[in-house]
Amino acid sequence: MTDTDSILENPLTEGALPAAETLPEDATIAALQADVQGWQDKAYRAAAELDNMRKRTQAEVAEARLYAAQSFAKDVLSVADNLARALAAPEGEGLRKGVELTASQFATILQRHGITRTAVTAGEPLNPELHQAMTEVESTHPTGTVVDELQAGYTLHGRLLRPALVSVAKQISTQN
Repeated sequence: MTDTDSILENPLTEGALPAAETLPEDATIAALQADVQGWQDKAYRAAAELDNMRKRTQAEVAEARLYAAQSFAKDVLSVADNLARALAAPEGEGLRKGVELTASQFATILQRHGITRTAVTAGEPLNPELHQAMTEVESTHPTGTVVDELQAGYTLHGRLLRPALVSVAKQISTQN
């Protein structure tokens, strides 16, 4: 039985004091004081155990936050290695193919970690939850719709990570 289990014990059933009539008054007081001291000790130990558990949990949470991106970081290192090789290679057709393969590998890594590119289609209405309008351009598209994607947007497990930067259509001016 642990100290925390013994805190839950009923003092009247297990290890109860003898009836007060059978002990002299000083002995009764001494027995009660010893009992109180025992319960105080158990309470202090339980409080210390809870405090230690709280500190241990905080340390584990801090460590988990610190190393949460570890598997993603390991995967991205292979992309960094391939980009370094591509930059070190002599110019030519192989360089382009190597960069394309590296880009494909990187897209696969992002998907494996729940990062997906938001789809942007010219002519779709501007969605402020997914898009950030950067410029307005005259266009044949309806006013307020996306004309072009300037920078890709991404979500992480369905939550917006970065909005897509887009240019938005405005009415063609008829001024001469």
